Amino acid sequence: MINKKKLCLALAIIFAVNIMIILLAQSSAAVTYQKGSTGTTVTQIQTKLKSWGYYSGEVDGVYGSATESAVKLFQSKNGLTADGLCGPATLAALGISVSTASSSSSADVYLLARLISAEARGEPYEGQVAVGAVVLNRMKHPSFPNTMSGVIYQSGAFSCIYDGQFNEPVSSTCYQAARDAINGWDPSGGAIYYFNPSTATSSWIWSRPLLVTIGKHRFCA
Repeated sequence: MINKKKLCLALAIIFAVNIMIILLAQSSAAVTYQKGSTGTTVTQIQTKLKSWGYYSGEVDGVYGSATESAVKLFQSKNGLTADGLCGPATLAALGISVSTASSSSSADVYLLARLISAEARGEPYEGQVAVGAVVLNRMKHPSFPNTMSGVIYQSGAFSCIYDGQFNEPVSSTCYQAARDAINGWDPSGGAIYYFNPSTATSSWIWSRPLLVTIGKHRFCA
């Protein structure tokens, strides 16, 4: 009788462990989207790809052949494995946060590095970090969104989102500049704006109090 109880207990434990393994496997797979996937994250993927000119189909939340082809094109243009699978690295490149904190952190670094490269490619390293710091400062400011993607994709905030520069290859120093900014280095002195006086077309931006000039950029409060 005791042996039967022990056997039942052992079988119950084995069953529970197997269920946990299955659930963990499903959880891990949930951050990879591929042909046949559906849902809100697929809609986000299609929306981002369409806004950047990679996808011309319907934004319907269905990961079909057209979405797969668009993902492959995006991956090939951004130094990713062009397999058509939207896993953590591709989601991060698209600025779509996934379930784990580490993946979200990677997404923030990738997004910020891409913005820094588009906005400050060729600028001194300190100036690149300062551009990243402006994004971080905006996240803390009540007048701006409080997320990385919210600040970067805010309508009219950064011209590089619309002129194609955001999709150009990322300069190698910009990843470290993004990390330095996220880790708290702020050469801008707390700025929430910056501009290049040689190319600025807005008279309003000149009214902002100047904090520091680094390279070609004026950083302002």
